[in-house]
Amino acid sequence: MLRTEKNDPRFKRTRSMILQSFMEILPEKGFQAVSVQDITDKAGINRATFYAHFADKYALLDHSIQLLFRQEIEKCMLDACHYSTENLKALIIMVCEFISNANSHCAPSEPQFESLVETQIKKQIYNLLTVWLKQTKTSISTEIPITVATWAIYGLASFWSHSTPARAGVAREKRPALNKFVNEALPLIAVNLEQFAGTA
Repeated sequence: MLRTEKNDPRFKRTRSMILQSFMEILPEKGFQAVSVQDITDKAGINRATFYAHFADKYALLDHSIQLLFRQEIEKCMLDACHYSTENLKALIIMVCEFISNANSHCAPSEPQFESLVETQIKKQIYNLLTVWLKQTKTSISTEIPITVATWAIYGLASFWSHSTPARAGVAREKRPALNKFVNEALPLIAVNLEQFAGTA
């Protein structure tokens, strides 16, 4: 594929159609059951066209999560921020909402879907925190604190998004209000990063 094709309006339009079709089918069938044929039928394209854009449905999911998560970062203007407790809180809230929304598009029995989502989201969180801490011009190594914070943010957000009743009639602890949950979780995450606060 020529690199210039990616700037071609037809290329962009076709890719957008594939993404839209995928996101529309996903809640109906679940990731496991969705096939490339389902996506191409919905998009009105042939399989060769699909494979000119994506290697398979796993590559499509990876790209979709990366794109959607990036859009949320930009919408919250987190990509234009520096490290602070307030910005960290905004990031945690955004991740909680994103994971909860992503899980609503697939059955809870699809660990493969969740694993792919987890990998991409962790990568994006890590990259964003790296950008934030680079602005502090610190001489302290940031790799371990960022890794710990990334896993903590994802883990807590995943816990929050799953703390809902599995099915009607089954009593389980009610999911706490998001703001209350994040206020309680924030110190546990910030403790790994507070050494960088105020050094920007």
